[in-house]
Amino acid sequence: MSTIRALLSKTDLPATEARSLLAYLFARHFQLPKSALISRAEMPLTQDFLTAWHDLEVKRLAGEPIAYLIGTRPFHQIELTVTAAVLIPRPETELLVDLALSEITLLRKRKPNRTLQILDLGTGSGAIALAIAVALGDLKDLSNQVQIVATDASVEALAIAKLNTERLNLAKSVQFLAGSWYQALPRDLFTGAFDLILSNPPYIQSGDCHLQQGDLRFEPLGALSDGADGLTCLREIINGASRFLRPQGLLAVEHGYDQLEPVLAMMAEAGLTAVQSYADLAGHPRVVSARN
Repeated sequence: MSTIRALLSKTDLPATEARSLLAYLFARHFQLPKSALISRAEMPLTQDFLTAWHDLEVKRLAGEPIAYLIGTRPFHQIELTVTAAVLIPRPETELLVDLALSEITLLRKRKPNRTLQILDLGTGSGAIALAIAVALGDLKDLSNQVQIVATDASVEALAIAKLNTERLNLAKSVQFLAGSWYQALPRDLFTGAFDLILSNPPYIQSGDCHLQQGDLRFEPLGALSDGADGLTCLREIINGASRFLRPQGLLAVEHGYDQLEPVLAMMAEAGLTAVQSYADLAGHPRVVSARN
């Protein structure tokens, strides 16, 4: 007789990964909460369940990301639908969300009667924009005073972002525009409009060995690498920021662990001021911000 306990004892997957996949299947097949996996570890399993488990197990042993296998990924205070069309949101990107929320709080104190505008460039699954919208929804005096625009060049990615927006009941909170970086914006409408521009662009150098390792092997290459030196997208975003930021507006970008110096140089060359660097949980430089 096959049971959860028996499957856990036989699999070659790490225990935490196996439990995550089994909990996902358990909830889907038996309409029970994932937490019931432990209390029902001896429950006989159906053939459909076993077939689905074998399929997931084989794919994960081949390296496919768990996020793609179960279709979701937690990020900040939300859970996002993810597919192979979008980058898997990572904890280091939460730095951008936290920085944005701090900036919004300060701006609301200084400009309590003005609607704030935020731009998320290269939104992917919508992670940054939606995490901010959810956090602002908890602060009910702010939620109707902030407008968020999110762009992406990938139609497939925007479809996932919009799906996440609907799942989180945020359809009225974020405006999505298709296009590459600032090209997605109607210039007459958004020139000098934004208080805050955020982006986690592709910043891995073409040919970097990490692209052939781990989850990165399965993620969309265009969301990971610019196909060049890893700085092309960062350069375009930084150079174009002044046109779309308000005076003293803030730009914040995520970058590679070894790209701090060139990003600082680009900020200076673009005439941005008050440049600051922020480290991720591993202690690596990961985000740089600057003012217009």
